[in-house]
Amino acid sequence: MFTRSELEIKTIKELRDLCLRYGIKPTGNKGYKTSWITSLMVFPRMALSQFETGKGLKPPTFAFMQALSNAIDEMNSPTDEQAALIKITMEGRIMNYPDRYTQEKLLALHKAKMHLEMAIGLLSQ
Repeated sequence: MFTRSELEIKTIKELRDLCLRYGIKPTGNKGYKTSWITSLMVFPRMALSQFETGKGLKPPTFAFMQALSNAIDEMNSPTDEQAALIKITMEGRIMNYPDRYTQEKLLALHKAKMHLEMAIGLLSQ
């Protein structure tokens, strides 16, 4: 990510600003460039190591993925008429009250299903 040579030419303020930008804390005394440089050089590998050991952000279990798939299956697919209403709603056409509430609910459910399908796709990589 960062090379030692590109970090060595920076001032302590520039190094501190980089650390603040990425949310990294210096290792050791804040008054030494080495503390900032060390943190900036090792954080990418530490992040991957933590991920590989299951610390912090980690992938969901197989059971959770199955539950997401079940939720999508339970939502079913829209009928032709519902699909048409979803399309026209996405074009900005809205119904009068009180039907508008149900129209918005249908669109929200459609969007939620699409996001769940995208999430499963991303998590399956």
